[in-house]
This record gives sequence, structure tokens and C-alpha cells, in this order.
Amino acid sequence: MSQLQLDASQIDRARDSARRIAHSVFDEMSQFTTTTVERATLRLLGVDGVDENYVPLPNRVVSHLQDLDLLQHGAAWIMAGAMQAHGLTAQQVAEAVAKGSLVLTLPKDGDAARKAAEAHAKTMCDHIAAHRHYRAEEIKTVGEAKTPWLYLIVATGNIYEDVTQACAAAEQGADIIAVIRSTGQSLLDYVPYGATTEGFGGTYATQENFRLMRKALDEVGKKLNRYIRLTNYCSGLCMPEIAAMGAMERLDMMLNDSMYGIIFRDINMKRTFIDQFFSRMVNAYAGIIINTGEDNYLTTADAYEAAHTVLASQLINEQFAYLSGLKPDQMGLGHAFEINPELENGFLWEIAHAQLVRQVFPEASLKYMPPTKHMTGNIFKGHIQDALFNMVSSMTDQNIHLLGMMTEAIHTPFIQDRFLAIQNAKYVFGTMKDLGSEIEFKRGGKIEARAQEVLAETESILAEIEKIGLPSAISKGTFAEISRTPTGGKGLDGVIAKAPDYFNPFPQLMMPELKQLQAQQAQQAQGGL
Repeated sequence: MSQLQLDASQIDRARDSARRIAHSVFDEMSQFTTTTVERATLRLLGVDGVDENYVPLPNRVVSHLQDLDLLQHGAAWIMAGAMQAHGLTAQQVAEAVAKGSLVLTLPKDGDAARKAAEAHAKTMCDHIAAHRHYRAEEIKTVGEAKTPWLYLIVATGNIYEDVTQACAAAEQGADIIAVIRSTGQSLLDYVPYGATTEGFGGTYATQENFRLMRKALDEVGKKLNRYIRLTNYCSGLCMPEIAAMGAMERLDMMLNDSMYGIIFRDINMKRTFIDQFFSRMVNAYAGIIINTGEDNYLTTADAYEAAHTVLASQLINEQFAYLSGLKPDQMGLGHAFEINPELENGFLWEIAHAQLVRQVFPEASLKYMPPTKHMTGNIFKGHIQDALFNMVSSMTDQNIHLLGMMTEAIHTPFIQDRFLAIQNAKYVFGTMKDLGSEIEFKRGGKIEARAQEVLAETESILAEIEKIGLPSAISKGTFAEISRTPTGGKGLDGVIAKAPDYFNPFPQLMMPELKQLQAQQAQQAQGGL
């Protein structure tokens, strides 16, 4: 693949700024937990189901601990102590709490409770590791498609209809199936239970829905001799819980951004920063590829003028991902083909932006999004726009390619719309397979100059964010031209300061490197004193 001439030291400086920005946020947020982190922890310990009023049992237990002012110590420690004291499973403890027949207390033997919590957590970690191993073996046995992987959305609201459409899409050539969540689920502070059939603009993310879709895609994958990946949305007020459910049911990808919920869903930034760390840690351990949401910036801001904010956010997302244990090939950093088609040389700028991202993140599993903002309902022009998008994706070696629909801006795609989108992409990818390695970028030409300009602007804006801090930068509307404040948004009441004896077994089991990071933080704190 031809390379743009970029200043490597400039990339390093930008990345160093992003690293310091992410570490600053992490250092502050590591002092807190959230209600959904604790609910996710309970789910990983085996708590599931709902009470007689359909309130999820993890919510009942966490609310119970909040009422008793005990959540600050960590739900896992208290749950393990109750299991030991009463000879019950985690599920039985949760059911007893919901019925009002058991009041939780701090463990009488704290060390024994911690050891028990670690043992129960280890069992779940082994289960998730087995899923990760199974995925790797399946890919080795049945194979997988070459990149760019064709990523296709289903969104009927009914999980059983989603399964039918997903299998049809896989048979038509899709490599990744993404199940869009029901409208507004990201703002629910609980996870619905069981199989669902009445979503709005999408299907609710539930563990049973994950299980049903995973089973169906495994079956069709064996038939096609191709592993089919499953994606859902790990964002919103229940980000860690959805990550936990995805890990338990072997999802392969999760939309999981460090700032999307803050900017586009007005979820409190402190809540989001805490939740994204835990959810990404679970995703990292499960071998799940995260997809970040920078493409959304370009639906509100101009894709040409705001190009540097996309790269700046990607660099910050990368550093948050490293802090959670994610490897580069698990980072589906997002960007999009969203420049106004009326802009002269717009196609050149699209190539410049896509190639710049590819070179800054050479090992990442980049997620490239199709045109949406400037799709007008003219299906013929839309099909051409999608073909140009497909061409850039092939030329710049993108990894995760979300299929563009010519009926974008008209209706939810029909099966035949998806078929045409797949055929469009497969034709372009086939006929232009080696184009990227056959052509070279003109030195000092428009494409290279544009990429260099965006890189310089990225370095500058990251240096500014480092000075004022990420929360202040978000407050100023740096990303997507949307402003959010540190104390605003939904979910701040679910942020809990950790007690000195706070305990959660999963970070140490899923991310051993965390011990070293915490030791470094302690040394830095002592040095500051």
C-alpha cells in the first residue's frame, strides 16, 4: 500500500498528549465506582433474572446496598460474604434480597469473603476465556472472510425476525451482523430481561437475545464455512452490564466509545469515564473488538472542517483502550465517508482522511462508516456515493466496513436493499483488490497536503486539550460541536466514591497489568506529597 509522507515525530507528539489526557482522567476516575459497574460485577458472579415487578435482580441488590450505604465497599465482597454466611449461591442471595427475607451486611470475615469472591470470579473468567478460545478455534477451522469485513445492520425490533434477516444477510455475503438496539435503550438504567419482540427502531440488548443470535450465526457460519461475527451496542447507562453479557454469550464486537454517551446521549461524563474503563476491560479479556463512535461527530459537524477532531478523539480512545487492556487489533477506531458531495475534490479529501487514519493506527481494526448525512433519498446517486465509499475503503485497507444503503434517509433497509449493498461492495473490492498497492500518492500533492494539514491541526488541538483537561474541552464543545458539563447529564447519582477497603475481584483477574499501573499511581502520589 502506498504511504503518505507524514511527520512521525508529529504523530508521536499527538499520541503523547492523548496518553497524558487519558491518564489524567483515569487517575481521577479510579477513585470511584458506579451502580452499573457493581451490577455488572453481580452479573459476572451469576446474578440474573427479575423480581415479580420485572425489576432486574442486579438492580434490586445494588439499590439495597445503596440504601444501606454499603455499595462503596463493593458488591462482590458483600455478596461473597452473604453466600458464605448463609450457604447460598449468588442467585439465591439476590432472590432473598428481592423478597425482603435477607438484609446484607459487611462480611464478618473480610479476608475469607475476598478469597471467596475471587474464586467465584475466577470461575466466570474461565468461562469467558473458554469462549475466547472457542472463537479462535472456529476461525481456524471454518475460516473467516478477508478484510474489509462487510458489516450489516438488522433492526426489526423482534429478535426472532432479526435472526431470520441476519442469517439471510450472512448467506448473501455479510461477515458481521450488528443488532441495532431499541431507540432510547442507552438511557435506561437497567437491562431488560429475556427474549424481546417489541423494540422501537431496533431490538433490546438482552442476554437472551445475545444467546439466540449467537446460536443462529454459529449455525449459518458452519453452513457457509465462514465465521460470522456478532456486534451489539455497549454504551449508555448500562455499558458495563452489556459488556458482561456480551462476554458471557461470545459476542465478537461491541460499539464502545469513551465519549459517545457524554456527547450524543447527555450521560454524565464522570459516570461514562468510569463505566467505559470497566466495560472495555471486560471486552479486552473476552477478545471482543470495540468500535468507537467518531463517525458520529461528522453528522453534526462539517466533515472537512472537523476532520482533526475525529483523529484527536481516536487518539484519546486508543489511550483509554490501552488502559483497559485492549490490544491494537481490538481497537475498531471509527471514522466516516461524510464530506459534502458537492465539495470540489471531496473524494480526494475522503482518501486523505482515510489514509491518514490508516497510517496513524497501522495495527488497529479500523471501522469505516458509509455516507449518511448527505444521502438525499435519490437512490441512484446514493448507490454511487456508496460505491465511492467502497472504493476508498478498499484503497486504504480498512478493516470493518459498514455497508452503505442506497435507501438511507428513506426507510429501514429491506432485505433486497442489503443484497444490493453487498453486491456493490463485493464488486468494488474484487475489481479494485490491488489498486492501493499499484498507485502512489503524489509527493506534495493535494491528498498528502490535506493529510498533513489535518495531522498538524490534531497535534494542536490535543496540546490544547492537555492544558485545559478533557472535561473542560468537552464543555467547550470541542467534539461534534456539542457542549456537556462535568456535573450535567444523566447518571451522576450512580457514581459512588470507593471506600478504602473497596474490593472487586475482576480487574485483578482480567487485567493483571492493573497492579503495576496502580503501583505507579501510588508512587506518583507519594512523589507529589
